[in-house]
Amino acid sequence: MDFGDYRIGIIPDAEFKLDGGAMFGVVPRVLWERVCPADDLNRIRMNMNCLFVDTGREKILVETGIGEKWSAKETQMYGIERGKPFADSLFDITGCRADEITIVVNTHLHFDHAGGNTIISGQLSVARNQPETEDPQFAVPQFPNARYLVSKSEFEHAEAPHERDRASYMPENWRPMQETGQLELMPDVYEVVNGLHIEQVRGHSETMQTVRLDRGGRTLYGFADLIPMRHHLSPAWIAGFDLYPVETLEFKKQILPRAEREDWVCLFYHDIEMPLCSLINDEGKIRANEYVQG
Repeated sequence: MDFGDYRIGIIPDAEFKLDGGAMFGVVPRVLWERVCPADDLNRIRMNMNCLFVDTGREKILVETGIGEKWSAKETQMYGIERGKPFADSLFDITGCRADEITIVVNTHLHFDHAGGNTIISGQLSVARNQPETEDPQFAVPQFPNARYLVSKSEFEHAEAPHERDRASYMPENWRPMQETGQLELMPDVYEVVNGLHIEQVRGHSETMQTVRLDRGGRTLYGFADLIPMRHHLSPAWIAGFDLYPVETLEFKKQILPRAEREDWVCLFYHDIEMPLCSLINDEGKIRANEYVQG
């Protein structure tokens, strides 16, 4: 769809599942399961909604999803259900091939945001109708002509994570771009192209960033993991994964009234049903309405 003079699209990657209690922190199950029913392993369904921006000169992806490098055991553990390869979804929705992407932005390098940065070489060879390589488990960039942008502070943490979040970082999602020279380390706050702003916000982690697109008098705001689904709009509904939950709370109290007042289009990265929403104030409570292009 058009967003000012840019064209944007939401590329859903694949359904996956995480523990519902972990996703809602201190909120009792009796409350969160009303909006996110759990399976028999206490897991709830989520998606990864990646943002595509076509400026006319640049074709940009913000986030690349969970990726396709998972073993059968890991696929079962995370409940990954993939309808089609990410590259196929990208083409079906935007008409853009993986080799036409010129910029990839990662708000942070957790596996469910950067997993699609790379693909195993055997998969890539099949996708391009090339002979398979001798080592089909070798990770290579999925977007061979793209600059990959990630903040220097997030990269440094990913290279030396602590015990609390080590399991979220998988080096095969960024080191192949170091080897090819495609990885670019950015400041904590920067502008990708005119109107597309990336800003570090402490809460989910020390170094995660959010995305804001200002075009044609409108604003689209991607909360990344600070507000992963519309069900996390209530101030106290904060994921147990957040390293700084009180700061997430303060961020929500500041940003959501402004988003409602200024009629922002809100992108909820993990929402499986309504990735794009507008916000309304319903008797003092901010709620989500599915965004309708006007």
